[in-house]
Amino acid sequence: MKVLLPTPLAEYTRHRREVEAAGDTLAELLVDLDRRYPGLRFRVIDEQGAIRPHIKIFVNRVQARSLALALAASDEVLVVAALSGG
Repeated sequence: MKVLLPTPLAEYTRHRREVEAAGDTLAELLVDLDRRYPGLRFRVIDEQGAIRPHIKIFVNRVQARSLALALAASDEVLVVAALSGG
């Protein structure tokens, strides 16, 4: 399925902001992304296995609240990273 990534994560995907990945759940999709692009999952998921607070994930434009969310091959996943600064 299509996965759209924010610019800060594109350094893990050879500067591609749109990539393909597979998985029956959001958790499996992130494992597949990390297999293809090592280090990416850790930037999205914390040490306790939860979505990091500054990351939002949308599946078909609806915010995903759980990594157990079931996915279909036709879904579109959008990862958004909050901006911060001072």
